[in-house]
Amino acid sequence: MCADISSFRRFLHWGPITALSIIKCITLTTLYMNSMWWPPNESFAAFAHQALFLLLSTLATFNYIMATLTGPGLLPKQWQPKDPKDTEFLQYCKECEGYKAPRSHHCRKCNRCVKKMDHHCPWINHCVGWANHAYFSYFLLFSILGSIQGTVVLSCSFYRGIYRYYYLTHGLAHLASVQFTVVSIIMCILGMGLAIGVVIGLSMLLYIQLKTIVSNQTGIEIWIVEKALYRRYRSLTDEQFVYPYDLGWRRNLRQVFNEECQKLGDGIEWPVTDGCDQFTLTREQLAQKQEKRARTRTYKCISNVTGRWLPIFSQGWRVCVSAPCTDEPRIRLQPGDIIKVTRFRRHWLFGERELSDLERKNTQRKGQIRGWFPRRSVVALTEVPDSESSDEIKSNGKAFNGNGNGHSQGKQQQRNGHSKKYM
Repeated sequence: MCADISSFRRFLHWGPITALSIIKCITLTTLYMNSMWWPPNESFAAFAHQALFLLLSTLATFNYIMATLTGPGLLPKQWQPKDPKDTEFLQYCKECEGYKAPRSHHCRKCNRCVKKMDHHCPWINHCVGWANHAYFSYFLLFSILGSIQGTVVLSCSFYRGIYRYYYLTHGLAHLASVQFTVVSIIMCILGMGLAIGVVIGLSMLLYIQLKTIVSNQTGIEIWIVEKALYRRYRSLTDEQFVYPYDLGWRRNLRQVFNEECQKLGDGIEWPVTDGCDQFTLTREQLAQKQEKRARTRTYKCISNVTGRWLPIFSQGWRVCVSAPCTDEPRIRLQPGDIIKVTRFRRHWLFGERELSDLERKNTQRKGQIRGWFPRRSVVALTEVPDSESSDEIKSNGKAFNGNGNGHSQGKQQQRNGHSKKYM
């Protein structure tokens, strides 16, 4: 379990190893090339330039380590609200055997409920949430600034190096300060490519993080709010959904950033806007879960499913080409398994395998019980709603042409068709 490993072992993972290796590769390559391009002992400006780069590199590394070691803040197992009556407004977590506090979500990778969970980041081998959101954002900022400076140094050094012969033959020997070897030119090109990649990739991620922080939302809550608005749009109700945690951009920023970079509150109770309470969002989540259960259909497995991400030999190329673009797990299935399906694609389904009595009493089978699997390996035991069938579309088309209410029915048909992306 990712949440239970020690502080040192958390770095023994491909994510932290790769991230720290990239940071150090850019740092060491930049320092080496800068010693020839603009040596720090040449002037005070050169010294300040290198000192600034070292400061940015140190701050990026420090905030990275703090984001990893601090963690997002885990909800205690078997957590219960202070007032037992409040349990009716909260979701129950089977894995943690307790209730999920407001803004908390269960992480499959950490196998724990995380306070104000934004996402699980493989680069820090931990979740980003309530306790480490500021450290993670500062890590992105300082990494971008340091990589921009590194890109400038490496680009200028590369230019000086490849024109060294020109400078020497045209009386510009003072500019021929960068001398390449086979190893140094490879490292310069590699470091420059990594630095540019860091600037582009982390800038996009930092933009997303700042956008959520300013609105006091997480990546998961953005999706919840989008579904809440759509639910009211489709039900033709005048009821407005008010996101309870948007306190204005200044107060929203202070929820994450402060002078000492310390987490505020306990990660369970949150300040809310007027007219809302602590369970405004959780009640909406429960309503969405109820609709999700109403969409659930039962399927039975008729052939073996390997659980591989690209089952080209067992399922064919068409299934592999249309595989879901998500990091959600794939599940293994055996003939006779019963699966409760909640999401539907043309060639793939998402659901949870029901455990047999033998599995409940003894050890479970290896692998996940909830995830994606190929559609051709199962058959439906309950009928899929015919709201999307061609017969209904035809009947709606006739109604549209035959009476004065065609416009409203056409709008309803549009709503039904638009709902596919939420399934």
